[in-house]
Amino acid sequence: MKLFALADCNNFYASCERVFDPSLRNAPVVVLSNNDGCVIARSAEAKALGVGMGEPAFKREGWFRSQGVRVLSSNYALYGDMSARVMDTLALFAPRLEIYSIDEAFLDLSHLHDPDAARRICREARETVLRWTGIPLSFGIGPSKTLAKVANKIAKQNINHNGIFDISIAQNMQTVLQTFPASDVWGVGRKYARLLERHGVRDAWALSGLPDHWLRKNMTVQGLMTAMELRGVSCLPLEQAPPSRKSIICSRSFGRPVLLRSEMEEAVAAYLSRAAEKLRKEEGVASWLKVFLLTNPHKDEPQYANAYGAPLALATDHTPDLIQAGLAFLDRIWRDGYRYKKAGVMLAGIEPKSGRQLSLLSLPGPKDERNDKLMHCLDRINGRWGRGTLQYAAAGLGRPWRMRQLRKSPRYTSSWDELPVAG
Repeated sequence: MKLFALADCNNFYASCERVFDPSLRNAPVVVLSNNDGCVIARSAEAKALGVGMGEPAFKREGWFRSQGVRVLSSNYALYGDMSARVMDTLALFAPRLEIYSIDEAFLDLSHLHDPDAARRICREARETVLRWTGIPLSFGIGPSKTLAKVANKIAKQNINHNGIFDISIAQNMQTVLQTFPASDVWGVGRKYARLLERHGVRDAWALSGLPDHWLRKNMTVQGLMTAMELRGVSCLPLEQAPPSRKSIICSRSFGRPVLLRSEMEEAVAAYLSRAAEKLRKEEGVASWLKVFLLTNPHKDEPQYANAYGAPLALATDHTPDLIQAGLAFLDRIWRDGYRYKKAGVMLAGIEPKSGRQLSLLSLPGPKDERNDKLMHCLDRINGRWGRGTLQYAAAGLGRPWRMRQLRKSPRYTSSWDELPVAG
């Protein structure tokens, strides 16, 4: 019999900040998006005060102060490293693990035959992760991944479950699913939620009971699989290796409007450097590149947006080649006289480097071998001493256009210069 547990970090971004700043504990905490724009994470205390996801921070500035809400800039270096530590710890408690997102992972517990063993393992994992990393977890257990998702949400909502809920031994599965909205079921998006609402299907139990032919016709095979998962039939296997990316996008809003072409060139070069680093980490090469820029549509000022994308002569992961092509693309779309708010790059046509398609006119040679060694050396140095230790001059040094992060905490776990100091 299949059995899954979904481990979900509670209020992950806020929890990461609290690990290193005890003054944040029991206080309402919100984390803002790039450029300190909108709320993207909230502690339980902030949720209780009514802070909504996606709220523009500048509209709430005075209210935050009056309510004692602690406001922080996003610190993705810290969150990514803490996520890796949590996942490494969880991997000790199951033979197979699927990392679903930065703060969620599915554990395969199918090897456990004792009904109490799954809850015991989850309790031990929860206590160990909290002790080793400081991050609190909730666990949902079920015979399918979708039911494990449902169980996890119930575990979070009801403190009486002490962070763990096993839906596979619930006394009345029907009662549990009848209280769970269909719109909250994993795999039911807004379009299908509206469809189900029109047909009077408002809870997970009603969704699970829909006829197979109706589901296949109106919600495709994916909708049928969702219903079967709610019936306890496992249709979604554990993915031990994440699917290969089809594209890599790197874009940011600027901390202030960009008017100079030289600054835009720096931004494009910096974004391509980062995208190429991600590409090499996945051992891929890109055969297509796109550069885009735009002004601020919310400002009463002249507007302009444009993009240019084209195939590359040869699929590559070599940063200088990508920067050269990206700046040539920028030349096609740049227009003077505008206040640019955002720019970005996209790499697509990604294929494994070991199996890339070559051209008879440009077979690999000594130059390619030197380039590979150079990129490997660059990535190793930046991986050991911190991103940006070595960088291309084209990406700029001062970068006055960089995004605002006025309330950013230190990178406690990934920068030697920002290690916490015990007093």
